[in-house]
Amino acid sequence: MPYEMKVDGMAEISETLSRMEERAAAVASKALYEGAGVMRREVAKQIASIKTAPFQYAGPGQTRLPSPEEKAAVERAGAGVAKFDKNGTEVNTSVGFANSGYTKLAGKTVPVPKIVNAINSGTSFMQKQPFVRKASKGGANGAMTAMKNVIETEFEAMNKN
Repeated sequence: MPYEMKVDGMAEISETLSRMEERAAAVASKALYEGAGVMRREVAKQIASIKTAPFQYAGPGQTRLPSPEEKAAVERAGAGVAKFDKNGTEVNTSVGFANSGYTKLAGKTVPVPKIVNAINSGTSFMQKQPFVRKASKGGANGAMTAMKNVIETEFEAMNKN
């Protein structure tokens, strides 16, 4: 005995999928923007947790904490969000200090990324305080949740129309 199957609404589903495909890049960009914002806030929170001590030169075999002036320079610069790199259906960006500019420290002009790297990774004279890694770990779940919420909201709104 042959079975017969009738499906209603396939045209609607096909139309919805087409709309989703057309808007996928825009939705991904919006979600990535929200996720990058979460990561920026997490980096700022971790910058605030950097320990400092008044500046003094470290002797041979000794290390020092960053000075309050170095921390203030990093806080002023703040982490930035790179221009989105759109490659077909992929959208990528990064959060960091690559184009943060320069600051004056003890009468010298110093690149902010150099200060960030010294604090984050440490040097022969400065103790490392890996605030970027901590921000990455601490903000990853929040960024993913924010991105997921944006995507779900956008596609739900699309389905209602």
